[in-house]
Parts: sequence; C-alpha cells; structure tokens
Amino acid sequence: MDVLDLARLQFGVTTVYHFLFVPVTIGLSLLVAILQTLWRTTGKTAYLRATKFWGKLFLINIAMGVVTGIVQEFQFGMNWSAYSRFVGDIFGAPLAFEALVAFFLESTFIGIWIFGWDRLKPGLHLACIWLVALGSFASAYFILAANAFMQNPVGYQINETAGRAELTDFGAVLTNPVALAAFPHTVFASWLTAGVVVVAVSGYHFQHRRDLDVHRPAMRLGILTTLVGGLGLILSGDSLGKVMTATQPMKMAAAEALFQTTSNAPFSVLTIGPLDGSTGTPILEIPGLLSFMATGSFQGEVEGINDLNAQYNSLFGPGDYVPYIPLTYWSFRLMIGFGMLAIAMAVIVWWSTRRGRMPRHRLFWPVAMWMALTPFLANSAGWIFTEMGRQPWVVFSLLETSSGVSPRVGAPTVAISLIGFTLVYLVLAVLALKLFLKYAKAGPPSEEDALAGSGPPDGDDADRPMAFAY
Repeated sequence: MDVLDLARLQFGVTTVYHFLFVPVTIGLSLLVAILQTLWRTTGKTAYLRATKFWGKLFLINIAMGVVTGIVQEFQFGMNWSAYSRFVGDIFGAPLAFEALVAFFLESTFIGIWIFGWDRLKPGLHLACIWLVALGSFASAYFILAANAFMQNPVGYQINETAGRAELTDFGAVLTNPVALAAFPHTVFASWLTAGVVVVAVSGYHFQHRRDLDVHRPAMRLGILTTLVGGLGLILSGDSLGKVMTATQPMKMAAAEALFQTTSNAPFSVLTIGPLDGSTGTPILEIPGLLSFMATGSFQGEVEGINDLNAQYNSLFGPGDYVPYIPLTYWSFRLMIGFGMLAIAMAVIVWWSTRRGRMPRHRLFWPVAMWMALTPFLANSAGWIFTEMGRQPWVVFSLLETSSGVSPRVGAPTVAISLIGFTLVYLVLAVLALKLFLKYAKAGPPSEEDALAGSGPPDGDDADRPMAFAY
C-alpha cells in the first residue's frame, strides 16, 4: 500500500471509531435533559434515579468521544497537509466555531451540571443540561458544515497566485444545502441510536426484573425516541437524497450501480454478481424507486455512471471519476437495512411490553440487547457511503484525494501511526465497553442515594466545595 492508501485507511479507521460515540452523545444529551425535566415537573423519584443512571453512562460516552475526536484534527496537519493548505481558510472556519462556541458551551455546562446538583437552584441546574444538549447539536452542525464544503464547495474563490481556495462568504458555507439536509438526518440518526441503546439497557434490567419503576418509563422514552428518529430519518433521507443528486449525481448513480442513464430507474434491494454494469443480476428490485429518491418522481431521469464520467472528463480532464462501486452499493443498503432493523426492534419491544406486559420467551431480551448494534452499523455504513461515494475527490470538483495527501510524509511513517492508533483505539474500545457495561448492569442508584445531594442549595453551607455527583 502506498502513502495515499495508508492515509485514507487511517482517517477511515479513526473517523468510524470516533463516530461510534458521537450519535450516542447527541441523543443521550437530549434524553437525560428530558428525564431531568420530568423529575422537576412531576417530582417522581424514579425520574431522578433514571437521570443519574443515564447521566453516568452519558459521561462515559462523551469522554470517549472527546478523546477520539482530537485525533481527527491532528491528521489534517500530519497526513493531509496539502489538503489543509488548499482549503484550510474555508474548512477551518466552521471547525474553529465548533471549538470556540459549541465545544466550550458543551464542556463548560457539563462540568457545572456534574458538580452543581446541590449547589445550584433547580431551574439553573436543569438549564445546564439543556445547554449541554444545545452545544452538542451546535457542534454537530458546524462539523457537518465543514464536511458539506467537501461535498459541495460554496462561498469561496480560488487565489491563482497562492494556489489555494479562500473564504468569501462564511454565511454560504453555513447554509450549504448539503449541510442543511445532512444536519437533520444526523440528528435523527443520533436519536435512533440513543433510543435503541436505552431500550437495550432497560431490556437487560427487564430480563432480571430489577428497578422496573425506573426502567419502564425510560424504555418507553427510548422506544418513542427510536420511532421519532426512524420516521425523521426516512423523511430527511428523502430530502438528502435529492440534494445529493443535485450536487453529486455520480454518488447517487454509484449507490445503485446505475451505469446507463435511465428513466423510471428501479432500486435493487439485492443484486447477485459483479456491479460493473455487465453481468450483475438484480433479483429483488422496486420499480421507479431510485428515480423517486433522486428526483421526486417515479418517472424521473437518473444520470448513469458512464454519462457522468464522460461529462467529468470533459470538465476536469482525462481520468476515472467513478468511485468504488461495490462499496458504495452495499454500504448504502447496509445503512438502510440496519436502520430499518432498529426501528422494527423498537416496534416489537413496544408491542411486547404494552400495558405492563412482560415477554416470557428466554431469547426475547438477549436478541433485543444484541439489536443495539444495528444503529451503530447503520451509522458507520452511512459515513462510509458518504465519503467513498465522493471519490476520487477530497473536495468535489476542486481537489482530488491524491493531491491532498502530505507530500513529505512517507508510507512507513503513516503505517506506524496507523498501527499505533489502531492498537490504542482497540485498548480504549475494551476499556470503554467494560466501563459502560459495568455501570449499565449496576443499575440506577437507590432512592436514598439519588436524593442525597440533589436538593436545593442550603444557605448554611455556602462555603462547602462542589462534590462530584457520580
């Protein structure tokens, strides 16, 4: 493998690993805020116990997300310095806002929320966790705005003398149609992920008949969140597909391995054989669905890979502008398929536990718990499709991936860092999973422990230092 392949592999490994934690952070921040709000409005101790239980798991996850996210920014300077030099003026702006606005908002108020249970007035303490949730949403938007520039470059001009792109309209970068479509899709995916995690963990305690007064309402909230997230994914995915077709038609054609321009283009659920446009045989397809996904009409015309590649050759010069079709084809279907499985699991659990029912089949809860993997697999497949479908561009139509790699970093250097990161991430994965499972299995604090330190501030102990609530 040459330096380009190694650099791409390293960025792919670290990005997919980091994104395992991001959706859970975004989703759980909202769910913890909702649970604490329910406690403040109803006074039911079960909601307080659930808040502290899920708050602890949320903190474990957010810590891992922060640690793994730092590595991403380092790679721009280490392995992708040519890319950073060319678009750093634009790409760096939303990332700077993410760090200076969203991350500081999130990190500041998560600290106040952790230590301020009995030091702040109830309303102020509740506001802290809502500000954390707001910060996580803002962080996602700024990062998606940066990524959207790579998919659909806007708000820039090329400085021919300096040989780089320069920012001319930051508002255009923040209102990029790709960012506006990708943000709700990512948020709904986060809600789906967090909802499934809540259902799975609550299912463990259902299986052992423990603390059902806490886990039954939490499970109901998780199921509702999963279903809302699933419905939102379908609607936002429809919008995102049409924006993708308008800005990157090659990606949509690659998602179906559609080589010839076609009206009433079908969507193949499953294809047997190579996906090179020659001998692949669809064995299950839905007529007109790809046309609807791309254009909003079942009779709409979808440009094929061959025609698009010819257009790109005339626009950008001779070359092969086709992404790796098998990976785009299957990652697109895995994203949809695993997402649908997560929604189906939530519906089955809801139906099986309605009106106080308890499923009795011994495999019901183990299967439900293992189904918690489905949204993570869907998220990973979605990001792989998004990034691989853009190839061979690192910034669509402006900079090819081969031109973005650091010119003076050799393959051995990248290989060593790739092996190092992979081993470190493997250790972190084991530690994070063991820690998460340990506290997930331990269950919520007792009523006495939950109430201890959760009351309003006492004027007699104003000088007492803050205490860690977990």
